[in-house]
Amino acid sequence: MKKHIHLFSKSFIWISLTAILLSSCVPLKKTTYLRIVDDADTVSNFVNERKIDYRIQPGDNLYVKIVTLDETTTFLLNPLNLAGVGATNDAGIYLQSYTVNEAGYLDVPMVGETFVRNMNVEEVKEVLTEKLKEYLKELVVVVKLVNFNIILLGEVQRPGQYKVYQTDINLFEAISLASDMTDFANAQEVAVIRQTRSGSKVQVFDMTRREILSSEYYYLKPNDIVYVRPVRGKQFTFATFPYGVIFGFISSTILLLNYFQTN
Repeated sequence: MKKHIHLFSKSFIWISLTAILLSSCVPLKKTTYLRIVDDADTVSNFVNERKIDYRIQPGDNLYVKIVTLDETTTFLLNPLNLAGVGATNDAGIYLQSYTVNEAGYLDVPMVGETFVRNMNVEEVKEVLTEKLKEYLKELVVVVKLVNFNIILLGEVQRPGQYKVYQTDINLFEAISLASDMTDFANAQEVAVIRQTRSGSKVQVFDMTRREILSSEYYYLKPNDIVYVRPVRGKQFTFATFPYGVIFGFISSTILLLNYFQTN
């Protein structure tokens, strides 16, 4: 009888340890970026034009600054800069920008209402420059998109909304803003939700495959949402392996075995 109890207990220990180890492991293939699948995967160059052709839409905010040779004229052409709010924070940048109205027009001093809907930033700059040349000979027009925001959700270290102060940003740069993915992230299932003229479009990517470098979604656009899905069975996995719990379980089982063997 004691022999059967001993064998049963021993088998139970090994089965339990094996189940714990299997359930706590996240497959390496789901967490490693840009994996080389096999020896035949020798491609090292991926074509992807670094061009963000975002088209201005109603509700967008544009920072416009007009610089001339005359300091007084420059001062008068940039009335938003007179508000006394510094551009060192998000509120200051927003208050020093112009909003595109529902009809798609941008109202700038000395220029008046200018139709900018579906133009990119460079085209807006060219249109404003041409209109201002009717009054000024030497000038420089600076136009920047203020509302370049992206949202990172799901299995990232710091989910939230992030403002991008550059002309473009790719998926890896975006993930790094949130301090990388968590230990439960499934890098094979990363969704990008993008607003289009006809509505929202969802595209799921595998960031463990190098082919993502040539995807049209590799470079993000303003207001994109990136959602990193969790691995299956997340509730059964451990961020850090609980060695204390396992050793405690083994110790308790050994004590119980010794007790049954001596009684």
